[in-house]
Amino acid sequence: MQNTLAIDTHLLTKAKAMGCHKTKQAAVNQALKEYVQHLEQAKILNLFGAIDYDPDYDYKAQRRK
Repeated sequence: MQNTLAIDTHLLTKAKAMGCHKTKQAAVNQALKEYVQHLEQAKILNLFGAIDYDPDYDYKAQRRK
């Protein structure tokens, strides 16, 4: 699928060189992949303190099995 985007050429060239990508498309795809990973990690961090746990749970007992 072709898309037309206005991307900063200096930034794209720098990303392509620093990432050792052969094509602009490879550099953009890698950047998008890392951006999505970052957003997914941020969602997980938002769950911190929101999930109840069982205070009687013995994680060491699971290790002994």
